[in-house]
Amino acid sequence: MSMTSPWHRAHRTPAPTRRTVLLAAALAAGLTPALTAPAAAADDPYDTLRRRWLDIALGTGYDRAAEPYAARLAETGERARAFRAAMAPTPTSLWPGRPFDPPAGITFSYGRLWTMTQAYVQQGTGSTGDAALLADLLRGLDHLSATVYNPGTTRYGNWWEWQIGSPRLLMDITAALYDRLGAERVTAACAAVDHFVPDAMLGDYTGTSTGANRVDLCRSVALRGVLGRAPAKIALARDALSPVFPYVTKGDGLYADGSFVQHTWIAYSGTYGQVMLDGLGRLFTLLAGSEWEVTDPGRQIVLDSVENAYAPLIHDGLVMDTVNGRAISRGYLLGDDLRVMRSDHFHGQQLIAAMAVLAGGASEAERDRWHARIKGWIARDTVTPVLTAPQFGVADLARLRAIADAPVEAAPEPIGHHLFAAMDRAVHRRPAFTAGLAMASDRIAHYECGNGENPRGWHTGSGMLTWWPNDRGSGRSDQYTDWFWPTVDWYRLPGTTVSTRRLPDRAGGEWGEPKPDVRWVGGTTDGEYAAVGQHLKGLGSTLEARKSWYFLTDAVICLGAGITCADGVPVETVVDNRNLGEGGTQALTRGRDWAHLEDHGGWIVPGGGLRTLREDRTGAWSDINTTSTTERRTRRWQTLWLDHGTDPHGAGYVYVLMPGASRRTVSGRAADRGWMTVLANDERCQAVTVPSLGLTAANFWGPGTAGPLTATAGASVLVRRRGRTARLCVSEPPRTGAPLEIVWDHPVRGVVSADESVEIVATGRRLRLRVTPGVVCTTHECEVTLS
Repeated sequence: MSMTSPWHRAHRTPAPTRRTVLLAAALAAGLTPALTAPAAAADDPYDTLRRRWLDIALGTGYDRAAEPYAARLAETGERARAFRAAMAPTPTSLWPGRPFDPPAGITFSYGRLWTMTQAYVQQGTGSTGDAALLADLLRGLDHLSATVYNPGTTRYGNWWEWQIGSPRLLMDITAALYDRLGAERVTAACAAVDHFVPDAMLGDYTGTSTGANRVDLCRSVALRGVLGRAPAKIALARDALSPVFPYVTKGDGLYADGSFVQHTWIAYSGTYGQVMLDGLGRLFTLLAGSEWEVTDPGRQIVLDSVENAYAPLIHDGLVMDTVNGRAISRGYLLGDDLRVMRSDHFHGQQLIAAMAVLAGGASEAERDRWHARIKGWIARDTVTPVLTAPQFGVADLARLRAIADAPVEAAPEPIGHHLFAAMDRAVHRRPAFTAGLAMASDRIAHYECGNGENPRGWHTGSGMLTWWPNDRGSGRSDQYTDWFWPTVDWYRLPGTTVSTRRLPDRAGGEWGEPKPDVRWVGGTTDGEYAAVGQHLKGLGSTLEARKSWYFLTDAVICLGAGITCADGVPVETVVDNRNLGEGGTQALTRGRDWAHLEDHGGWIVPGGGLRTLREDRTGAWSDINTTSTTERRTRRWQTLWLDHGTDPHGAGYVYVLMPGASRRTVSGRAADRGWMTVLANDERCQAVTVPSLGLTAANFWGPGTAGPLTATAGASVLVRRRGRTARLCVSEPPRTGAPLEIVWDHPVRGVVSADESVEIVATGRRLRLRVTPGVVCTTHECEVTLS
């Protein structure tokens, strides 16, 4: 490739303009505009859009002398000066020890140049308008253009670096330095994007151009159109967003039940979903009111997803790791100059910030509701406070601060159950606790590994049940944040049933390849309580089991049946595995058939046999991610499990989880033999009744009867009695779509209401329903009056 580049053209400082006068006035007022381009003519749509993009990316309207903005701007300047001092171009790198290859070295270099750009254009960095900094910025950009990121290069390695990571940053830099680059440098940047992100990438909605990836590609192409004054490019990017909007029924994207899937088989709301939401928010805002405004009515699905798909997964500022895929393994990344922990709180705060951006394009009613939620999360996240979160620049901090200071009342955490059937996840919210469940099927993989990340996530889809007590004085709100993943025993993840056969790293394959050959995974919910089940087949194992969870007011009833394995090793059900922190001393109290852990909660095991272990475990993020740091930390663990023995056949279990409960409450519940009755717990059906709640629930693995309930095929059934009425909820987790019948052996006087999919066959001495379920495990309901 040629070593000469139009990036080397001389730069001429523009003459003073009206914007110079406005800038001085703004500085005198103590506000912080960026040192961007001179004001364009009012009718120049491209400069209008470019300035709007910089407002989104760099922020506007905040007081640069106030905290945390002053400190954040100063930190940006310090990093930029350090990067400038260390920059030493070679044919294979821009910074020593940071080669373009292996993967992401080019993106890493553009990332540092973006930091230098921010220091140059933003007030308060100590390097604002520094000519020497600009000269080295141009030198770095010239070097990348001449040596690697240009139309003469054939991409190699990870496609993401060439088509998403690098062009996204290059376009941001070009937008910010537009009037200081010269026309040929801008042209060269646009040509590089045209080469690596050709129009064909935004054609067919397939391969690596779906979901969050499609939005990222559109982001770079849209900005390239703005900077290159190419209306067809902007229109292409806008129109290429439309396939992202509709609900999908398989593969990547948003589902009607709130699920979000990326990489075909991975529940990814917290990371790829966040990228999609953030990118769409920026593009909606960028193009609003222009001739390229996004007017596709499908955009409303994206707006609806904030409350239907994303908010249910956020708890006190974190997003549950059950939807973070391989990102759970990142922790502290080697390439992160900020040294920010990539934890559940990090990802949750990124998602909250994305909602804040998207709110600009929402209706007033939507915006008020979102702001109330965001204000609540900001108030409740005490682990890593949102308003000073180190990953945020001043733009995000300013948007979030404005919401925190708004007159809207902070919303509390919602109460209810949300079943994400399309991605085999469930979330249960009660006043006492919040819980998340992760399962796997032939639709959703056991786990994802790839790019050296998450090689031991084998059992994260084997019924992993994570939970947080809602009482601020009870339990650890950083339970899964505080070095959980590098120090946990990967064969003893909470809630799972596993063969203890040792597995190699990346067992089953990468990128979502390891999927069990099972269909029956899902459940039914009335929006408050739920019955959820999983036909489990172990990864790299002969293990097979049926697992059920009944999510109630203050407890989760957990049943296991048909636990069979021939691996020649013990099989365990991990009742729980709690992170006690560094040197934790929380007391574990044991009763005859119960246990209580101080500051956490308790467990009831009616059949006994509970085993416990308290141990210190040490690990590094590099143990589970090749791109992470080698620093080692130790955490103390309290493990509780049931041993099913070596090569069990038809083994089972019953236990009750009571998150946040006091020792007295747990012991009292254990002594109350009438609180709950197990109606069935075998390979045909698992069912319970809880008289005090008027609840009977069953997971039928096939045709059968349990107590008063009968099903003619695999089904999940929940009955709630309230006074003289009852509500029945039914789903068909096998997803065959074939009609099935449910019989409730209880006198029924009449029908109050029923979904169109529910036919009332008979009432009187017993209720008989025929359900046409469809193939997406939807809950079908009817309400009846009782005789």
